[in-house]
Amino acid sequence: MGLALLLPLTGCGGGTSSDPARAEVQLLLDRRSAALLGHDEGAYAATGTRTEYDRLRALPLASWHYQVTTVRRTGSDATADAELSYRVAGYDTAPVDARRTLTLGRAADGSWYVAADEPAEQAGQQLWDQGGVTVVQGAHSLVLGTDRPVADLRAYAALADRAVPAVSRAWGADWARRVVVLVPGSLAGMGGLLGSPAANYRGIAAVTTGEAGGSGQAPADRVVINPDAYAALGDLGKQVVLTHETTHVATRAHTTAATPLWLSEGYADWIGYLGTDRTPTEVAPELTGAVQAGHVPTALPTDKDFGFTSEPTELARAYESGWLACRMIADHWGTARLDAFYRAVGAHPQRAGAVESALKEQLGTTPEAFTAQWRAYVGAQLG
Repeated sequence: MGLALLLPLTGCGGGTSSDPARAEVQLLLDRRSAALLGHDEGAYAATGTRTEYDRLRALPLASWHYQVTTVRRTGSDATADAELSYRVAGYDTAPVDARRTLTLGRAADGSWYVAADEPAEQAGQQLWDQGGVTVVQGAHSLVLGTDRPVADLRAYAALADRAVPAVSRAWGADWARRVVVLVPGSLAGMGGLLGSPAANYRGIAAVTTGEAGGSGQAPADRVVINPDAYAALGDLGKQVVLTHETTHVATRAHTTAATPLWLSEGYADWIGYLGTDRTPTEVAPELTGAVQAGHVPTALPTDKDFGFTSEPTELARAYESGWLACRMIADHWGTARLDAFYRAVGAHPQRAGAVESALKEQLGTTPEAFTAQWRAYVGAQLG
């Protein structure tokens, strides 16, 4: 192995699959992965730093694999870029992918070892990058936290365990019916997991990660908590938030690029508030204020209106508008039609025409008539 690794390593462009240096690094990471999955602490330590092993020891892993893409020499050391794919046992139906950068050192015998394993540039952190992972398993949930008391994580699990069956009653059982919740130690930790400035999520209690692909093969989404904002909520607010985010997990396979945010966010809020005693004016205070001041919205909110960097009052009105649109569909056409409408929009091959087609086929109406009906509904419910 030492002879192969003494050959020049590739520059910026990486090597081919026959590059001996890259092949040797791949073997090193394969051994490292096997040791992690096999809970072989000694074998893991023989491949380099054991920081990740200590932080990950409580996480139930079904798979863990690195695919090396490039190797670059940096003086006497080297740097490797790799795609990490892993699955959490019992929760992920397909691997979660993460781009990683590994710093490699060279031992006296010429063999390589891992000195550091970090997120690639512009890639989000994984929870273990922020510290040791504590795991709490519920009936329908897996809660993973760093720098949080176990009692706090158990409280999240209890909320998630109530959310999952509530979502299934409304949406149906054609989803995994389990959820993974990530609880970082702070707002800054949330931003790190999402690969965005923490300030973007100030006041946002939780978000759900995951790509909307409609393939049905996406891994279980992660519900990422902002512990600072979440702690400020009351008991009902905490449950509504977890149920809202769990709805995104359940509907992910049917939420595509064709789905407008007023529908996906409005539907998640609609399920979140089902069964509560909150009136429309209580659920939609910002929109209520606007309506009672004589400013009934003229159109459904656009995707841009849902940006986390939007002005807080405008963001709240966007969510409230979407919720009332979904509530109106359920009230006027029934919950089964709301479900069918959501799925029909997501099944459309592109955004253009998706809502129009679903309105015609599922609700027997047009965008103009639907908007007029929604405006009247908003005025009646909040005026």
